[in-house]
Amino acid sequence: MSIFSARPVAAGVARLMQLGVRLGSARSSERARMRLPEYSGRTESLQIPTSFGLTTATVYRPETDARVPAVHLNLHGGGYVLDLTTMDDPACRLLAATSGSVVVNAEYVLAPQHRFPDPPDHAYEIASWLAAHGAEHGWDGSRLTIGGQSAGGALTAAVARMALERGGPALSLQVLHYPVLDLTVPARSKQSLIRRPKLRPWMGEVFDSSYVPDPARRADRLVSPAAAGDIADLDGIAPAVVIAAEFDILAAEAGRYADRLAGAGALVEFRTIAGADHGYDLDDDAQCREVYTLIARHIRHA
Repeated sequence: MSIFSARPVAAGVARLMQLGVRLGSARSSERARMRLPEYSGRTESLQIPTSFGLTTATVYRPETDARVPAVHLNLHGGGYVLDLTTMDDPACRLLAATSGSVVVNAEYVLAPQHRFPDPPDHAYEIASWLAAHGAEHGWDGSRLTIGGQSAGGALTAAVARMALERGGPALSLQVLHYPVLDLTVPARSKQSLIRRPKLRPWMGEVFDSSYVPDPARRADRLVSPAAAGDIADLDGIAPAVVIAAEFDILAAEAGRYADRLAGAGALVEFRTIAGADHGYDLDDDAQCREVYTLIARHIRHA
């Protein structure tokens, strides 16, 4: 463990990283809008009431003949610390255009201001609201899918687990895209096939310590579903698509959880993107098109 694992240091670095994202938000938002211009989309803002306050989301409407389309909840990445909602704009436009579903790209509370279990609780409330309020907003809440990348993929897995344990909302599909699924393994112990992976060990330490400062709590099923100690029955959990990046330090835990889902009869597809590293879809338009077209196909048939 390094100094970045210390709670006050991690929290301080996390806040500096958040400041950097806020200062660069205009530029990153404009760059996101310029990507994948063939998918223009119709968008609107939505305020979702939760116990954490009104939650801002962007709604992407598909051009579809379906009278009442399904709905897909997107949860952004960012290590539970960074608000990268706008960076998912191109992927959400593509998903709405090609899946035929309404796509809701929602914010959620972030660490260190909101530590575990606040982010999964918040995400679960958002998903439950989407399921319950489709009639007044023009989607079919009984046909709800959910997905995210990195921390958003972890929150997707957590929401699916909570839905299983609490009897709803019904999820037609969960999409885990290069998810972080095992915080019981220290970030510095996670290996990559390349010398300098994009997700550096110090970053993992900052994110992990900001989100779950107490190492003993990192074995919680909603934090580390791929941990060796989680042997709970997953029978009945939402069908899952799991996508890993070959060079990502998180690839191994994605594979382990895919095996668990397969054992429960819930794995629809597991795919490793060759030659890709963490966050590849945020930089490479061709790979972004390819992987989100795959995801859209699964959403369409869920």
